[in-house]
Amino acid sequence: MKKALITGSCGFVGPYLRQELETNGYTAVGVDLQGGDDTIIADLLDAERIREIVKQEKPDTIFHLAGQSNVASSWQIPQKTVELNVVASLNLMEAVRACSLDCRMVMVGSSDQYGSLGEMGHLVSETVAAHPQTPYAVSKKAQEEMAGVYVRAYGMKICMTRSFNHGGAGQAKGFLISDFASGIVAVERGEAPCLWVGNLEARRDFTHVKDIVRAYRLIAEKGKPGEIYNVGSGTTYSAQEILDLLCSMAKCKIPVRQDARKIRPSDTPVICCDHSKLTRDTGWEPTFTLEEILKDTLMFFKGYHGGESVSIR
Repeated sequence: MKKALITGSCGFVGPYLRQELETNGYTAVGVDLQGGDDTIIADLLDAERIREIVKQEKPDTIFHLAGQSNVASSWQIPQKTVELNVVASLNLMEAVRACSLDCRMVMVGSSDQYGSLGEMGHLVSETVAAHPQTPYAVSKKAQEEMAGVYVRAYGMKICMTRSFNHGGAGQAKGFLISDFASGIVAVERGEAPCLWVGNLEARRDFTHVKDIVRAYRLIAEKGKPGEIYNVGSGTTYSAQEILDLLCSMAKCKIPVRQDARKIRPSDTPVICCDHSKLTRDTGWEPTFTLEEILKDTLMFFKGYHGGESVSIR
């Protein structure tokens, strides 16, 4: 049985990835700042500690999910964002190299690395030049570049992703769908008079987190070392369309007001994932609909699903 090590295992994506791996014949061990079942508590900025964990666990595959993932926060804490997204990943790769471990690694990056693409955003392949324009995007591009160095210099088996927007039950506030869903629930409960929104015209590519983690597993198994893989559905929806669908699922009419502070002047009008390279190399295709993403997210903030407590397992 193959062993996988998941960094950032207690975050939004981690539990889904653990389930995906265990369902497909892996044993999974997590590494996170907080505890949990089969989770090692550790700080990836502690290089010596990470080296000890890698040496002890000897994983066949490492999935690097850990990092600072909020674009808005990266403007507030740019130094910490670089530490968490660049230095931590460097410590992890150095640990694998120092232990002479023959394992495969998946380093998770972001479509935000592409920057503002204008009309080129209608279908974005990995050949499109990346022009990161936020501290978060720059840090993820640096992580990707360092991974490429370790592939070329040391022959390490690392694949990199540029993952597009994803959602589902368990996603924290601070992202479009989770902010809309949590805001709708607040209005339903009488905790807020209306839902405040920003730019509703921008179109984005959304994928269910369960499809995302299946892509990560397939990349680990079939991806080519040194390659970058876009991970996304290949279909875009405007924020207005997402808002309308979520409001149609609400128990009452949801008053909507626009907040100028939420509008980003440099918003790319559209960004759509071309996942043909991922599909060619691994056979991956998205299976969940936008409606399923929205329903799962909304039910999570309501605190139930079909009368049962929400579970992401």
